Amino acid sequence: MKVLVTGAAGFIGYHLCKSLLDDGIEVLGIDNINNYYDLNLKEARLKNLKAYKNFVFNKVDISNKKLIANSFNSFNPNIVVNLAAQAGVRYSIENPYAYLDSNLTGFLNIIELCRHNNVEGLIYASSSSVYGGNTKTPFSVNDPVEKPLAFYAATKRSNELIAYSYNNLYGLNTTGLRYFTVYGPWGRPDMAMFIFINNIINGKKINLYNNGDIYRDFTYIDDIVKGTKQAINKNYNCEIFNLGNNKKEKLSHIIELIENELNLNAIITNKAIKKGDMLETFADITASEDKLNYSPEINIEVGIPKLIKWFKEYYKC
Repeated sequence: MKVLVTGAAGFIGYHLCKSLLDDGIEVLGIDNINNYYDLNLKEARLKNLKAYKNFVFNKVDISNKKLIANSFNSFNPNIVVNLAAQAGVRYSIENPYAYLDSNLTGFLNIIELCRHNNVEGLIYASSSSVYGGNTKTPFSVNDPVEKPLAFYAATKRSNELIAYSYNNLYGLNTTGLRYFTVYGPWGRPDMAMFIFINNIINGKKINLYNNGDIYRDFTYIDDIVKGTKQAINKNYNCEIFNLGNNKKEKLSHIIELIENELNLNAIITNKAIKKGDMLETFADITASEDKLNYSPEINIEVGIPKLIKWFKEYYKC
């Protein structure tokens, strides 16, 4: 099998590529290495991947149709995993055009090239944010998702609709994965757990929104990779799955666990919840259990120490 992975220098992309490479699979990684967050972190991930003989990397922006087409033509992938996207709910309020280029134009380029290159299946990243202001929990893939709270979520829902239409029109196999708050080693610096650890270690204040009365279904990266690989192996005709931990955690409790692990106290400033933020995410993983044999194994009591251990080693603190 030959797998093309976009967003290969990103958090989930890096871990997925590494796991596929360990399995002996040929991987073409694609990433534009944008400056949304620390370039050194992206380059360090990429350096680890380039140590594998079965890995090839192309620095390409998926919004550039001609360059991305060259990558398809030279590699001839069996499966494409599209993880490249402009990430971040709050940043989409400030800079919506970045999301238009990557999450909409880029996604259309990828799915069109899958159609024209006899790709067996497209696996793509969606997001828990598509559930928007839904109050019924846990979130089921059968729930309505027509009221996204931020433009980022709207782009992810658009991806799902485009994938459905391409399956209907051209018979392209598509699987959308709604990831729920992924964390772990090599994670993104703009994510909550990373910020909490960094600020507590460095004595910086933490902006805690809604008095910490916000809940997230934190999912460890290893579980996300297992679920994504199962989606690759199954390659369903047209499906959408939740990949979460099936347990919601209060943000203030997450901070307490980090404080205890570091033996340091957080400096907290309470603030009102920001526009576009969801009060709660909580995954119903019934369909994922049934069709992907997905079973998350790592809870936050195990996952947080693993993340802190990596953070201390990487940042030498």
